[in-house]
Amino acid sequence: MEISAGIQASLSGRYASALFELARESKQIDSVEASLAKVRGALGESQEFHRLTTSPLVGRGDAVKAVTAAAEAMQLDAMTTKFLGVLAQNRRLSQLPAIIRAFRLLAAAHRGETTAEVSSAHPLSDDQVAALKAQLRQRVGRDVAVDLSVDPSLLGGLVVKIGSQMIDSSIKTRLNSLAHAMKG
Repeated sequence: MEISAGIQASLSGRYASALFELARESKQIDSVEASLAKVRGALGESQEFHRLTTSPLVGRGDAVKAVTAAAEAMQLDAMTTKFLGVLAQNRRLSQLPAIIRAFRLLAAAHRGETTAEVSSAHPLSDDQVAALKAQLRQRVGRDVAVDLSVDPSLLGGLVVKIGSQMIDSSIKTRLNSLAHAMKG
């Protein structure tokens, strides 16, 4: 896979690749990906969990205990729970967002999909996500997995990144272009 070579160039990519290989060998890619989605959600929703993963003041032992307890509370699969413990032991919890992103890319490539990072001003409905996937599938010529995020500063519209391509239809960009054009 050409994707995995690029991913393995970074520290987070090496961790993601190791987790992906373990998940692939034990046929648990979907369950690990679902657990990582829960972790990603917790990082965005819980300041305490985010602080746990980024604070250099939390000792290794305490971090392992806290992450294990959080994994139980989130009902993560055993492999992801163990992986989080390894990250805590190696003081690599701060790499978690990048590891999750890299794992999702590997899983999408394994399924024959392309991954699109989509930022919107407001959360998209299931129908909107389905329509977006259909349009992106037509444009790219293969199935597209979408990685959704909300950025209220966009005001409206979407920013879609697929590989090195970016489609920016946000109101923020349009207003900035208009302001730049009016300046002269």
